[in-house]
Amino acid sequence: MKAERPIDPVFLDFQLALAGRYSIDRELGRGGMGIVYLAREVQLDRLVAIKLLPPEHALDDERRARFAHEARLAAKLSHPNIIPIFAVDEAEGFVYYVMAYVDGETLAERVRARGPLGGMEAARILREVAWALGHAHGQGVVHRDVKPENILLEAGTGRALVADFGIAAALGDDSATGVAGTPEYMSPEQALGKEIDARSDLYALGATAFFICSGRVPFDGSGPVEILAKHVTEPAPLLSAVGATIPRRLSQVVERCLAKDPDQRPASAVLLAEQLGAALEQRREVPAVLRAFVKRDASIGGPGTIVGVYGVMMLAAGAGALAGPVGAIGAVVVGVGVVPAAYLVWAARRVVRHGFRHEDLPPAFRAEIDSLREEFEAHHGRGRPRLERILGRTAAISGTLAAVGTVLMSLMPGVDIVRPMAFFVSAGFAVALPSYIGFRVLRGNRPHAGIARWERFWRGRIGRAAFALAARLPGRKPAQQAVTHRATELSLGLAAEQLFESLPKESRRALGDVPAVLQRLQQQAHRLKERHATLQSALEDAAERSESPELADVREARDESALRIREVVGALETMRLNLLRLHAGSTTLAGLTTQFGAASDLAKEVERLIEARAEVEAALRGPRP
Repeated sequence: MKAERPIDPVFLDFQLALAGRYSIDRELGRGGMGIVYLAREVQLDRLVAIKLLPPEHALDDERRARFAHEARLAAKLSHPNIIPIFAVDEAEGFVYYVMAYVDGETLAERVRARGPLGGMEAARILREVAWALGHAHGQGVVHRDVKPENILLEAGTGRALVADFGIAAALGDDSATGVAGTPEYMSPEQALGKEIDARSDLYALGATAFFICSGRVPFDGSGPVEILAKHVTEPAPLLSAVGATIPRRLSQVVERCLAKDPDQRPASAVLLAEQLGAALEQRREVPAVLRAFVKRDASIGGPGTIVGVYGVMMLAAGAGALAGPVGAIGAVVVGVGVVPAAYLVWAARRVVRHGFRHEDLPPAFRAEIDSLREEFEAHHGRGRPRLERILGRTAAISGTLAAVGTVLMSLMPGVDIVRPMAFFVSAGFAVALPSYIGFRVLRGNRPHAGIARWERFWRGRIGRAAFALAARLPGRKPAQQAVTHRATELSLGLAAEQLFESLPKESRRALGDVPAVLQRLQQQAHRLKERHATLQSALEDAAERSESPELADVREARDESALRIREVVGALETMRLNLLRLHAGSTTLAGLTTQFGAASDLAKEVERLIEARAEVEAALRGPRP
């Protein structure tokens, strides 16, 4: 017969004290910070969670008073990503607070049950937590115990909610460490018992981010003291070094949060939320068709190339046998020129028939390059591999010495030293040549470098021509695809271009070269976004609260870029809407000609500003603290 589970006397006594107000259903969990029960509030007939101060702590008048004070401060917080506290009370020696019941799981349970989170999901959850922390910090409340166990994910919506603001320090849970908090997620200043502020929460959020992205904490050890010592003395490991496959932008945000010096962390939780939002914007989900094109079809190489070369050789041999040398040469020219061109059009056709355009390639290439670079750096580190550096320097030094020796030999043909110098020159070239070949091989083995070369090829004239020809080939109508991977300016530009192409020929002729203006505005918006991201990253690296003149110039350039982005995207939106009005018959060609002329003038003005700022941007791109 199965033994019955003994009834917890604390449960019985606590329920007796709450009788008539709350009906406790069951225990949800317990730890050093208290016991959490699921209960029903009798008067309002709603489910709530009740957190009970550990009975051993309730005997201490000072701890009980601190607990109630911190809970009442937290109860004043009202934010969509903070679990609301309904009441803070005492009953027959029990001290507790009542909060909303969230049907879901903690972030720690989610990671332990299903493994590390992907980059997009992690960035979304972390941004919601940063919003919550930003609201609390604005009200003067520091959490002091940010960790995955204190972040709940609501079932159905996935919304992140933060619990237990200030409770850890209020309870003074210092039995093991001498300081309040959880060692695995504690900031260095908190571990040293120093005064902490909002930036300590950001460090803890960085440690939380490390855990949810990799499945492990940044520092581990045999006990709390060893873990805290590592937080204070050792640099945090890189996420790429522990095998986490997340966007580079998100990895950089986590690294800043885990800085030992609070001044090197993000200036505020609000700024951190903005940085996480930028990471989300940067990493759009690329459709499978585009991913397959970038990985397989975009490059000419592999077994197919070998078969093609063999085929051309056989064709040349056959043509030579029939028509002599002229036929063989003609076959080689046709094989080398026509076959690759046909392959390029075929590869482009596979993308076009799924409803995608040439303009959809850059995001797909960029995502693949970022992914391959992260994998390469996880294996080889961020810098160049040591052997590559050694070979490169060896080739440069030996080649330079050999070249100098050659010049000296030519200037002194009759001197006795010429013969031994010739030996050293020959040796120098003998060392330089294989060193340079090895250097180039290692450098070329970077997979992201190879993809980057093919990106430049496909974005150039030949790639654009292949897509243009593929779009004109007969066949089934291209499918309609989701465009979530497209940036706003690209979506607006393509929509406007399609509206323009569907106009009668006379109307298109009257409006002028609208596609050129649309493409120009798209390119400018893309360049401005890249510039804005570069300047924003420079500010984040240099601690944005600094007031040096150089950083003031960077802020001015960043703000100007943001303003110009809005202007350019607004012009694209206006062109699209005006073309819609023309299709609907609610505007005239004359009115559109004037408005499109204004858009063209804006494109020219922005182009001048971008060029004028190029030198300034290059000088200010990388300020450091």
